[in-house]
Amino acid sequence: MALAYLAKISLKPDCFDEACRAVGSIVAETRLETGCERFDPHPAADGSPTIFIYERWADKAAFEMHHAQPYTRAVFKSYEDWLAAPVDMTELADGLT
Repeated sequence: MALAYLAKISLKPDCFDEACRAVGSIVAETRLETGCERFDPHPAADGSPTIFIYERWADKAAFEMHHAQPYTRAVFKSYEDWLAAPVDMTELADGLT
């Protein structure tokens, strides 16, 4: 069963650009992972230092394997200094249509 998430990453203002570069650097590799159906990061349109990531995975194992990748772990390690609040992961239900 596919899983979809919306991650809200609230950053310290002085860390926003660096975080955007770090997340951007793992997009191509992430999209090539087995079970990755979507991985789409977006900065907040209101100009706040926030990144939203819509991600969809074939199953829980694929989602967990993504978080075990060295490049993902490296970004998470950097988040320790960059975050203004804990990452908010919202699991989404299947679409309305």
